[in-house]
Amino acid sequence: MGLFSDRTALIDTENAFKVGPYIARLEGAGHRIIKANLGEPDFRLPEHIADEVKRQIDNDLTHYVDPQGIFPLREAVAASMGPRRGLEIEADRVVVFPGAKPPIGLCQQTYCNPGDEVIYPSPGFPIYESFIGYVGAKPVPLHLEEERGFAFSGEDLASLITDRTKLVFLCFPSNPTGGVASREEMESIAAVIREQAPPDCRVYSDEVYENILFDDADHVSIASFTGMAERTVIVSGASKSYSWTGGRIGWAVFPTAEEAQVFKNLNINYFSCVPAYNQMGAKLAIESPVSPSGIGRMVSAFQERRDVVVAGLNGIDGVTCQIPRGAFYVFPNIGEACEALGAVEAFEGLPAEVRSQTSPSTLFQMFLLFRYHVATLDRRSFGKLGAGGKHFLRISIATGMDDLREAVERLGRACEDVEGFAAYLESGNPLY
Repeated sequence: MGLFSDRTALIDTENAFKVGPYIARLEGAGHRIIKANLGEPDFRLPEHIADEVKRQIDNDLTHYVDPQGIFPLREAVAASMGPRRGLEIEADRVVVFPGAKPPIGLCQQTYCNPGDEVIYPSPGFPIYESFIGYVGAKPVPLHLEEERGFAFSGEDLASLITDRTKLVFLCFPSNPTGGVASREEMESIAAVIREQAPPDCRVYSDEVYENILFDDADHVSIASFTGMAERTVIVSGASKSYSWTGGRIGWAVFPTAEEAQVFKNLNINYFSCVPAYNQMGAKLAIESPVSPSGIGRMVSAFQERRDVVVAGLNGIDGVTCQIPRGAFYVFPNIGEACEALGAVEAFEGLPAEVRSQTSPSTLFQMFLLFRYHVATLDRRSFGKLGAGGKHFLRISIATGMDDLREAVERLGRACEDVEGFAAYLESGNPLY
Protein backbone atom coordinates (compact mmCIF):
# COMPACT_ATOMS: atom_id res chain seq x y z
CA MET A 1 0.00 0.00 0.00
CA GLY A 2 1.24 3.46 -0.89
CA LEU A 3 0.51 6.77 0.72
CA PHE A 4 -1.67 8.06 -2.11
CA SER A 5 -4.63 6.48 -3.84
CA ASP A 6 -4.11 5.19 -7.37
CA ARG A 7 -6.54 7.76 -8.79
CA THR A 8 -4.46 10.64 -7.39
CA ALA A 9 -1.85 10.00 -10.08
CA LEU A 10 -4.52 10.29 -12.76
CA ILE A 11 -5.36 13.95 -12.25
CA ASP A 12 -3.30 16.52 -14.15
CA THR A 13 -2.76 20.24 -13.56
CA GLU A 14 -2.94 23.69 -15.12
CA ASN A 15 0.45 24.78 -16.35
CA ALA A 16 -0.41 28.48 -16.11
CA PHE A 17 0.25 28.03 -12.39
CA LYS A 18 3.05 25.49 -12.79
CA VAL A 19 5.16 28.18 -14.49
CA GLY A 20 4.88 30.41 -11.41
CA PRO A 21 7.82 28.92 -9.45
CA TYR A 22 10.06 29.26 -12.51
CA ILE A 23 9.10 32.93 -12.77
CA ALA A 24 9.77 33.47 -9.06
CA ARG A 25 13.18 31.80 -9.42
CA LEU A 26 14.15 34.07 -12.30
CA GLU A 27 12.84 37.19 -10.61
CA GLY A 28 14.77 36.21 -7.50
CA ALA A 29 17.88 36.22 -9.67
CA GLY A 30 17.13 39.81 -10.71
CA HIS A 31 15.44 39.28 -14.09
CA ARG A 32 12.34 41.16 -15.21
CA ILE A 33 9.86 38.63 -16.56
CA ILE A 34 7.10 39.62 -18.96
CA LYS A 35 4.19 37.53 -17.73
CA ALA A 36 2.02 36.44 -20.63
CA ASN A 37 1.14 33.08 -19.11
CA LEU A 38 -1.87 33.72 -16.85
CA GLY A 39 -5.44 34.24 -18.05
CA GLU A 40 -5.98 37.16 -15.72
CA PRO A 41 -7.07 40.65 -16.80
CA ASP A 42 -4.55 43.26 -15.73
CA PHE A 43 -7.25 45.80 -14.85
CA ARG A 44 -8.30 46.63 -11.29
CA LEU A 45 -11.58 45.36 -9.92
CA PRO A 46 -14.01 48.19 -10.79
CA GLU A 47 -14.46 50.57 -7.91
CA HIS A 48 -18.23 50.21 -7.64
CA ILE A 49 -17.85 46.43 -7.15
CA ALA A 50 -15.00 46.77 -4.64
CA ASP A 51 -16.99 49.32 -2.66
CA GLU A 52 -19.97 46.96 -2.49
CA VAL A 53 -17.82 44.10 -1.19
CA LYS A 54 -16.38 46.33 1.52
CA ARG A 55 -19.84 47.62 2.40
CA GLN A 56 -21.16 44.08 2.81
CA ILE A 57 -18.23 43.14 5.05
CA ASP A 58 -19.03 46.19 7.19
CA ASN A 59 -22.63 44.90 7.27
CA ASP A 60 -21.27 41.69 8.85
CA LEU A 61 -22.21 39.57 5.83
CA THR A 62 -19.35 37.25 6.74
CA HIS A 63 -21.12 34.11 7.96
CA TYR A 64 -22.48 30.89 6.50
CA VAL A 65 -25.11 31.30 3.80
CA ASP A 66 -27.08 29.05 1.46
CA PRO A 67 -24.64 26.55 -0.11
CA GLN A 68 -26.52 26.89 -3.41
CA GLY A 69 -25.69 30.59 -3.45
CA ILE A 70 -27.55 33.50 -1.94
CA PHE A 71 -30.92 34.09 -3.58
CA PRO A 72 -30.22 37.71 -4.66
CA LEU A 73 -27.23 36.58 -6.75
CA ARG A 74 -28.99 33.55 -8.19
CA GLU A 75 -31.91 35.77 -9.11
CA ALA A 76 -29.55 38.27 -10.79
CA VAL A 77 -27.82 35.49 -12.74
CA ALA A 78 -31.15 34.10 -13.92
CA ALA A 79 -32.46 37.54 -14.89
CA SER A 80 -29.32 38.44 -16.87
CA MET A 81 -28.49 35.14 -18.56
CA GLY A 82 -32.03 34.23 -19.60
CA PRO A 83 -33.01 37.13 -21.87
CA ARG A 84 -29.61 37.22 -23.56
CA ARG A 85 -30.12 33.60 -24.61
CA GLY A 86 -33.83 33.77 -25.26
CA LEU A 87 -34.53 31.52 -22.28
CA GLU A 88 -36.62 31.50 -19.14
CA ILE A 89 -34.21 30.71 -16.30
CA GLU A 90 -35.37 30.22 -12.73
CA ALA A 91 -33.15 30.98 -9.74
CA ASP A 92 -33.66 27.47 -8.39
CA ARG A 93 -31.64 26.12 -11.34
CA VAL A 94 -28.63 28.34 -10.55
CA VAL A 95 -25.77 27.18 -8.31
CA VAL A 96 -22.93 29.46 -7.22
CA PHE A 97 -19.42 28.02 -6.97
CA PRO A 98 -16.01 29.37 -5.85
CA GLY A 99 -15.13 30.31 -9.43
CA ALA A 100 -16.18 28.83 -12.76
CA LYS A 101 -13.63 25.99 -12.51
CA PRO A 102 -15.18 23.65 -9.87
CA PRO A 103 -18.19 22.70 -12.03
CA ILE A 104 -15.82 21.13 -14.58
CA GLY A 105 -14.71 18.35 -12.29
CA LEU A 106 -17.95 18.18 -10.35
CA CYS A 107 -19.97 17.63 -13.54
CA GLN A 108 -17.65 14.82 -14.63
CA GLN A 109 -17.87 13.27 -11.17
CA THR A 110 -21.66 13.58 -11.09
CA TYR A 111 -22.72 12.63 -14.61
CA CYS A 112 -20.08 10.04 -15.56
CA ASN A 113 -19.68 6.41 -14.58
CA PRO A 114 -16.42 4.57 -15.31
CA GLY A 115 -16.16 3.95 -19.03
CA ASP A 116 -18.47 6.80 -20.03
CA GLU A 117 -17.05 9.12 -22.66
CA VAL A 118 -16.30 12.84 -22.41
CA ILE A 119 -15.85 14.86 -25.60
CA TYR A 120 -13.87 18.08 -25.17
CA PRO A 121 -12.07 20.57 -27.42
CA SER A 122 -8.32 20.28 -27.90
CA PRO A 123 -6.67 22.72 -27.62
CA GLY A 124 -8.98 23.64 -24.77
CA PHE A 125 -8.97 24.61 -21.13
CA PRO A 126 -6.69 21.98 -19.53
CA ILE A 127 -8.99 21.07 -16.65
CA TYR A 128 -11.45 19.47 -19.09
CA GLU A 129 -8.91 16.74 -19.89
CA SER A 130 -7.35 16.70 -16.43
CA PHE A 131 -10.36 15.24 -14.63
CA ILE A 132 -11.46 12.58 -17.11
CA GLY A 133 -9.11 9.79 -16.07
CA TYR A 134 -9.52 10.77 -12.43
CA VAL A 135 -13.24 9.96 -12.55
CA GLY A 136 -12.67 6.81 -14.61
CA ALA A 137 -14.18 8.14 -17.80
CA LYS A 138 -12.75 7.93 -21.32
CA PRO A 139 -11.30 11.07 -22.95
CA VAL A 140 -12.43 11.85 -26.50
CA PRO A 141 -10.60 14.95 -27.73
CA LEU A 142 -12.15 16.96 -30.56
CA HIS A 143 -9.11 18.44 -32.29
CA LEU A 144 -9.58 22.02 -33.46
CA GLU A 145 -7.84 23.03 -36.66
CA GLU A 146 -6.01 26.29 -37.17
CA GLU A 147 -7.20 26.74 -40.77
CA ARG A 148 -10.80 26.78 -39.54
CA GLY A 149 -10.25 29.43 -36.91
CA PHE A 150 -10.20 26.76 -34.18
CA ALA A 151 -13.97 26.39 -34.45
CA PHE A 152 -15.83 23.25 -35.51
CA SER A 153 -19.18 22.12 -36.85
CA GLY A 154 -21.67 19.40 -36.09
CA GLU A 155 -20.09 17.22 -38.76
CA ASP A 156 -16.80 17.23 -36.83
CA LEU A 157 -18.60 16.26 -33.64
CA ALA A 158 -20.82 13.57 -35.17
CA SER A 159 -18.10 10.98 -35.65
CA LEU A 160 -17.11 11.17 -31.96
CA ILE A 161 -20.52 10.59 -30.40
CA THR A 162 -21.37 7.07 -29.23
CA ASP A 163 -23.94 5.50 -26.93
CA ARG A 164 -21.42 6.03 -24.07
CA THR A 165 -21.12 9.80 -24.61
CA LYS A 166 -22.11 11.46 -21.34
CA LEU A 167 -20.61 14.95 -21.52
CA VAL A 168 -19.74 17.26 -24.40
CA PHE A 169 -17.65 20.30 -23.46
CA LEU A 170 -17.92 23.49 -25.49
CA CYS A 171 -15.99 26.71 -24.87
CA PHE A 172 -16.73 29.82 -26.91
CA PRO A 173 -15.07 32.29 -26.92
CA SER A 174 -12.26 29.78 -26.62
CA ASN A 175 -9.40 29.50 -24.21
CA PRO A 176 -6.66 29.23 -25.53
CA THR A 177 -7.38 30.11 -29.16
CA GLY A 178 -9.83 32.99 -28.98
CA GLY A 179 -12.03 31.15 -31.49
CA VAL A 180 -15.71 32.11 -31.70
CA ALA A 181 -18.33 29.82 -33.22
CA SER A 182 -20.78 31.31 -35.69
CA ARG A 183 -24.52 30.86 -35.28
CA GLU A 184 -24.49 28.42 -38.19
CA GLU A 185 -21.72 26.32 -36.65
CA MET A 186 -23.47 26.27 -33.28
CA GLU A 187 -26.78 25.34 -34.88
CA SER A 188 -25.14 22.38 -36.63
CA ILE A 189 -23.55 21.26 -33.34
CA ALA A 190 -26.93 21.45 -31.62
CA ALA A 191 -28.59 19.44 -34.39
CA VAL A 192 -26.05 16.63 -34.12
CA ILE A 193 -26.36 16.46 -30.34
CA ARG A 194 -30.16 16.34 -30.56
CA GLU A 195 -30.08 13.61 -33.20
CA GLN A 196 -27.16 11.44 -32.05
CA ALA A 197 -26.31 11.95 -28.40
CA PRO A 198 -27.92 9.72 -25.77
CA PRO A 199 -30.86 11.39 -24.00
CA ASP A 200 -28.92 11.53 -20.71
CA CYS A 201 -25.91 13.24 -22.28
CA ARG A 202 -25.22 16.73 -20.96
CA VAL A 203 -23.56 19.60 -22.80
CA TYR A 204 -21.19 21.67 -20.66
CA SER A 205 -21.16 25.13 -22.21
CA ASP A 206 -18.26 27.14 -20.78
CA GLU A 207 -19.23 30.75 -21.48
CA VAL A 208 -16.94 32.50 -19.02
CA TYR A 209 -15.52 34.75 -21.81
CA GLU A 210 -19.00 35.65 -23.07
CA ASN A 211 -18.44 39.41 -22.72
CA ILE A 212 -14.97 39.56 -24.29
CA LEU A 213 -15.60 39.71 -28.03
CA PHE A 214 -13.92 41.63 -30.83
CA ASP A 215 -14.85 42.93 -34.29
CA ASP A 216 -18.58 43.03 -33.47
CA ALA A 217 -18.67 39.26 -32.95
CA ASP A 218 -21.77 37.89 -31.23
CA HIS A 219 -21.90 35.44 -28.36
CA VAL A 220 -24.11 32.49 -29.26
CA SER A 221 -25.00 29.96 -26.57
CA ILE A 222 -25.89 26.44 -27.61
CA ALA A 223 -28.62 26.53 -24.96
CA SER A 224 -30.48 29.02 -27.16
CA PHE A 225 -31.30 26.43 -29.80
CA THR A 226 -34.41 24.27 -29.80
CA GLY A 227 -34.20 21.33 -27.45
CA MET A 228 -30.83 22.31 -25.98
CA ALA A 229 -31.70 24.19 -22.78
CA GLU A 230 -32.89 20.92 -21.23
CA ARG A 231 -29.54 19.29 -22.08
CA THR A 232 -27.11 22.09 -21.29
CA VAL A 233 -25.21 23.22 -18.20
CA ILE A 234 -24.37 26.91 -18.83
CA VAL A 235 -21.33 28.12 -16.88
CA SER A 236 -20.02 31.65 -16.44
CA GLY A 237 -18.60 33.85 -13.70
CA ALA A 238 -17.10 37.12 -12.53
CA SER A 239 -13.37 36.46 -13.05
CA LYS A 240 -12.96 37.55 -16.67
CA SER A 241 -15.75 40.06 -17.30
CA TYR A 242 -15.05 42.07 -14.15
CA SER A 243 -11.30 41.45 -13.77
CA TRP A 244 -11.98 39.66 -10.50
CA THR A 245 -10.07 36.38 -10.64
CA GLY A 246 -9.37 36.46 -6.90
CA GLY A 247 -13.02 36.88 -5.98
CA ARG A 248 -13.75 33.24 -6.90
CA ILE A 249 -17.34 33.73 -7.98
CA GLY A 250 -18.72 31.46 -10.69
CA TRP A 251 -22.13 30.04 -11.44
CA ALA A 252 -23.86 27.33 -13.42
CA VAL A 253 -27.40 27.10 -14.74
CA PHE A 254 -28.53 23.47 -14.68
CA PRO A 255 -31.25 21.97 -16.87
CA THR A 256 -33.41 21.14 -13.86
CA ALA A 257 -33.84 22.23 -10.26
CA GLU A 258 -33.28 18.61 -9.22
CA GLU A 259 -29.80 18.66 -10.76
CA ALA A 260 -29.06 21.96 -9.06
CA GLN A 261 -29.88 20.35 -5.71
CA VAL A 262 -27.34 17.59 -6.36
CA PHE A 263 -24.65 20.21 -6.94
CA LYS A 264 -25.77 22.18 -3.90
CA ASN A 265 -25.06 19.05 -1.88
CA LEU A 266 -21.60 18.79 -3.46
CA ASN A 267 -20.98 22.39 -2.40
CA ILE A 268 -21.96 21.42 1.14
CA ASN A 269 -19.47 18.57 1.08
CA TYR A 270 -16.60 20.47 -0.54
CA PHE A 271 -16.94 24.19 0.20
CA SER A 272 -19.88 24.81 2.58
CA CYS A 273 -20.60 28.10 0.83
CA VAL A 274 -19.09 30.97 -1.12
CA PRO A 275 -18.45 34.20 0.88
CA ALA A 276 -21.67 36.19 0.86
CA TYR A 277 -19.93 39.57 0.65
CA ASN A 278 -18.34 38.53 -2.65
CA GLN A 279 -21.64 37.16 -3.88
CA MET A 280 -23.27 40.53 -3.21
CA GLY A 281 -20.43 42.18 -5.10
CA ALA A 282 -21.16 39.89 -8.04
CA LYS A 283 -24.86 40.74 -7.85
CA LEU A 284 -24.02 44.42 -8.11
CA ALA A 285 -21.59 43.75 -10.96
CA ILE A 286 -24.31 42.01 -12.95
CA GLU A 287 -27.01 44.59 -12.29
CA SER A 288 -25.13 47.90 -12.19
CA PRO A 289 -25.57 50.24 -15.17
CA VAL A 290 -21.92 51.20 -14.68
CA SER A 291 -20.59 47.71 -15.46
CA PRO A 292 -21.12 47.54 -19.25
CA SER A 293 -19.01 50.63 -19.91
CA GLY A 294 -16.21 49.22 -17.76
CA ILE A 295 -16.29 45.94 -19.65
CA GLY A 296 -16.34 47.89 -22.92
CA ARG A 297 -13.20 49.84 -22.04
CA MET A 298 -11.38 46.64 -21.09
CA VAL A 299 -12.44 44.88 -24.30
CA SER A 300 -11.33 47.86 -26.40
CA ALA A 301 -7.92 47.72 -24.77
CA PHE A 302 -7.67 43.97 -25.40
CA GLN A 303 -8.61 44.43 -29.05
CA GLU A 304 -5.98 47.14 -29.52
CA ARG A 305 -3.35 44.87 -27.94
CA ARG A 306 -4.50 41.93 -30.04
CA ASP A 307 -4.02 43.90 -33.25
CA VAL A 308 -0.50 44.99 -32.30
CA VAL A 309 0.59 41.55 -31.07
CA VAL A 310 -0.83 39.61 -34.02
CA ALA A 311 0.79 42.01 -36.50
CA GLY A 312 4.10 41.73 -34.67
CA LEU A 313 4.00 37.93 -34.54
CA ASN A 314 3.16 37.66 -38.22
CA GLY A 315 6.26 39.74 -38.95
CA ILE A 316 8.54 37.09 -37.42
CA ASP A 317 10.02 34.46 -39.72
CA GLY A 318 8.69 31.04 -38.81
CA VAL A 319 5.65 32.34 -36.89
CA THR A 320 2.08 32.76 -38.09
CA CYS A 321 -0.87 33.90 -36.02
CA GLN A 322 -4.58 34.06 -36.72
CA ILE A 323 -6.70 36.94 -35.48
CA PRO A 324 -8.74 35.78 -32.48
CA ARG A 325 -12.28 37.12 -32.16
CA GLY A 326 -12.71 36.70 -28.43
CA ALA A 327 -11.11 36.08 -25.00
CA PHE A 328 -7.69 37.68 -24.40
CA TYR A 329 -5.18 35.31 -25.92
CA VAL A 330 -3.35 34.87 -29.17
CA PHE A 331 -2.29 31.41 -30.29
CA PRO A 332 0.59 31.62 -32.77
CA ASN A 333 1.83 28.67 -34.80
CA ILE A 334 5.58 28.36 -34.15
CA GLY A 335 6.15 25.18 -36.15
CA GLU A 336 8.62 26.64 -38.64
CA ALA A 337 10.50 28.45 -35.87
CA CYS A 338 10.81 25.18 -33.94
CA GLU A 339 12.21 23.49 -37.04
CA ALA A 340 14.68 26.31 -37.71
CA LEU A 341 15.92 26.40 -34.11
CA GLY A 342 16.44 22.66 -34.03
CA ALA A 343 13.70 22.10 -31.44
CA VAL A 344 12.02 19.32 -33.42
CA GLU A 345 15.30 17.48 -33.94
CA ALA A 346 16.32 18.01 -30.32
CA PHE A 347 12.98 16.67 -29.11
CA GLU A 348 13.31 13.52 -31.19
CA GLY A 349 16.73 12.90 -29.66
CA LEU A 350 15.56 13.06 -26.05
CA PRO A 351 15.15 9.94 -23.91
CA ALA A 352 11.65 8.47 -24.13
CA GLU A 353 10.78 9.35 -20.54
CA VAL A 354 11.64 13.03 -21.19
CA ARG A 355 9.86 13.10 -24.56
CA SER A 356 6.67 11.98 -22.82
CA GLN A 357 6.79 15.14 -20.68
CA THR A 358 7.70 17.73 -23.29
CA SER A 359 7.39 18.73 -26.96
CA PRO A 360 9.18 21.02 -29.43
CA SER A 361 6.92 23.93 -28.48
CA THR A 362 7.55 23.15 -24.79
CA LEU A 363 11.28 23.36 -25.39
CA PHE A 364 10.76 26.70 -27.11
CA GLN A 365 8.51 27.90 -24.26
CA MET A 366 11.18 27.09 -21.66
CA PHE A 367 13.96 28.62 -23.76
CA LEU A 368 11.88 31.77 -24.20
CA LEU A 369 11.30 31.97 -20.44
CA PHE A 370 14.79 31.21 -19.15
CA ARG A 371 16.83 33.01 -21.83
CA TYR A 372 14.50 35.79 -23.01
CA HIS A 373 12.37 36.16 -19.88
CA VAL A 374 8.93 35.94 -21.49
CA ALA A 375 6.43 33.59 -19.84
CA THR A 376 4.01 31.84 -22.20
CA LEU A 377 2.35 28.41 -22.40
CA ASP A 378 2.91 25.61 -24.88
CA ARG A 379 0.37 23.60 -26.88
CA ARG A 380 0.56 20.61 -24.49
CA SER A 381 -0.78 22.82 -21.73
CA PHE A 382 -4.18 22.73 -23.45
CA GLY A 383 -4.68 19.03 -24.04
CA LYS A 384 -1.93 16.44 -24.25
CA LEU A 385 -3.76 13.64 -26.04
CA GLY A 386 -3.06 13.89 -29.75
CA ALA A 387 -1.03 17.09 -29.41
CA GLY A 388 2.08 15.59 -31.00
CA GLY A 389 3.27 17.49 -34.05
CA LYS A 390 1.24 20.59 -33.17
CA HIS A 391 3.50 23.54 -32.37
CA PHE A 392 1.76 26.54 -30.81
CA LEU A 393 2.11 28.98 -27.91
CA ARG A 394 -0.59 30.73 -25.95
CA ILE A 395 0.27 34.35 -25.26
CA SER A 396 -2.01 36.20 -22.87
CA ILE A 397 -2.61 39.78 -23.97
CA ALA A 398 -3.89 40.62 -20.48
CA THR A 399 -0.79 42.64 -19.79
CA GLY A 400 0.31 46.15 -20.69
CA MET A 401 0.92 47.25 -24.27
CA ASP A 402 4.57 48.19 -23.70
CA ASP A 403 5.31 44.79 -22.20
CA LEU A 404 3.52 43.05 -25.07
CA ARG A 405 5.53 44.95 -27.66
CA GLU A 406 8.71 43.98 -25.87
CA ALA A 407 7.56 40.37 -25.55
CA VAL A 408 7.04 40.13 -29.30
CA GLU A 409 10.46 41.67 -29.94
CA ARG A 410 12.11 39.20 -27.55
CA LEU A 411 10.23 36.29 -29.12
CA GLY A 412 11.47 37.38 -32.54
CA ARG A 413 15.07 37.40 -31.31
CA ALA A 414 14.60 34.01 -29.71
CA CYS A 415 13.43 32.55 -33.02
CA GLU A 416 16.78 33.49 -34.59
CA ASP A 417 19.00 32.36 -31.72
CA VAL A 418 20.04 28.90 -32.87
CA GLU A 419 23.23 28.93 -30.79
CA GLY A 420 21.40 30.17 -27.72
CA PHE A 421 18.81 27.42 -28.05
CA ALA A 422 21.49 24.76 -28.34
CA ALA A 423 23.24 26.21 -25.28
CA TYR A 424 19.96 26.17 -23.37
CA LEU A 425 19.50 22.47 -24.04
CA GLU A 426 22.90 21.87 -22.44
CA SER A 427 22.38 24.28 -19.55
CA GLY A 428 20.59 21.95 -17.15
CA ASN A 429 17.56 24.22 -17.00
CA PRO A 430 14.11 22.59 -17.23
CA LEU A 431 12.91 21.06 -20.49
CA TYR A 432 9.26 21.02 -19.35
